[in-house]
Amino acid sequence: MDDVQARKAPIHLWIVGLLALLWNGFGCYDYLMTRFRNLDYFRSMAPDVDPNAMLAWVDGFPLYAQFGWGLGVWMGLVGSILLLMRHRWAVPALGLSFLGAVIGLGYQIFVAVPPPPPMDKGGMAMMPWVIIAVAGALYFYAYRQQKAGVLR
Repeated sequence: MDDVQARKAPIHLWIVGLLALLWNGFGCYDYLMTRFRNLDYFRSMAPDVDPNAMLAWVDGFPLYAQFGWGLGVWMGLVGSILLLMRHRWAVPALGLSFLGAVIGLGYQIFVAVPPPPPMDKGGMAMMPWVIIAVAGALYFYAYRQQKAGVLR
């Protein structure tokens, strides 16, 4: 048995991996509800926002931003699962997730017209930055775990 297989996974790997799975799982759920145009979902998430206005705003994103969003959420989910499996492919998967977040949310932050009010205020206005930061932190964490010999 090699050192990587013999090495016991640190408890923080399971904590980070499970939290990442929940975080990215919700991102995938949000993506699907948006793609399926679920108006009840939008009403439950933001009761003060017209769901049709929100969908129109998202529909206005260019293809590269839409692609970045999908890449970010789905590679985040795959990367989280691979992290829990202690697989070295968690690093490139989470790297692609980070890249997708930067592309999709970078458009939203710097180029897109502001979202419908009140989505452009307070915590909701900060959420794209938070998502990018979490995606970057997960990539960095997986990279460090690979370097430490925790991932096979």
